[in-house]
Amino acid sequence: MSKWRTLSAEVVYENPWIKLEEHQTINPSGGQSIYGKVHFKNTAIGIVALDTENNTWLVGQHRYTLNEWSWEIPEGGGPAETDILDSAKRELLEETGLTAGKWKEILKTHLSNSVSDEVGYVFMAQELTAGKYNREATEADMKVWKLPFAEALKMVLEGKITDSLSVMGILKAARMLGM
Repeated sequence: MSKWRTLSAEVVYENPWIKLEEHQTINPSGGQSIYGKVHFKNTAIGIVALDTENNTWLVGQHRYTLNEWSWEIPEGGGPAETDILDSAKRELLEETGLTAGKWKEILKTHLSNSVSDEVGYVFMAQELTAGKYNREATEADMKVWKLPFAEALKMVLEGKITDSLSVMGILKAARMLGM
């Protein structure tokens, strides 16, 4: 049972993807506190795609918020009311052109839980078939890179991949593959 008590909550900003709330609270020690909460309207989805030779796919794009290039597993968001597997299938196809015959959820995580309620899931996709991608306008500069999974793991261990879903997904997949 939570020892936090909410006195009031006010929406201070909202757009189609997030809602920022300011909460006046009583904290567990009984004192008054202020708390900011970022509510994500989408569920975070990531996919570790593996072919029969243990190759995987990364997508690279310039991330506006960081002002830097980022290599990541295929990922994105799905509306909270949409089935997470359906969102994962859409993201994989949208970003890489791949479809998969075999899917397995390998990870559920809470991202930055001190300030947000964002939940993320990572799937492993196998039995891959190549097709045509269908990117969003914000992904116009996206690059797709097929590489050995061991190389992607090395990039995580060397700090060259820093996106949290990618790091967690690749490490979890490596463990599952006995690496």
